[in-house]
Amino acid sequence: MSVFVALIIFSLAFYLFYRVKAYRSNKYVEKKWLSAKASIALGLFVTFFGVNQFFLNRSTISLVIGSIFILIGVASAWAGYRAYKHYLPQAIEEAKQQTAK
Repeated sequence: MSVFVALIIFSLAFYLFYRVKAYRSNKYVEKKWLSAKASIALGLFVTFFGVNQFFLNRSTISLVIGSIFILIGVASAWAGYRAYKHYLPQAIEEAKQQTAK
């Protein structure tokens, strides 16, 4: 159970880290790319929180809420991963153009 607490804390820290980096970025595609990474971290946070619910209580409500959190978290992480893959080549190209100037 303490492993999931550590994973929850790490994923929340990565979410905040990438969200702040995206906010401070001046480049459009890099901002989208960093937001996608933040979305992956947030999805993992919600997923780990849902898995942790399975070990805290064994009630039906806890299992249902944990399952919902897992579904929402996996969907968010998957959407973030797809956005990450989409924006990665564009972010590399944007960085090359920025350094060429």
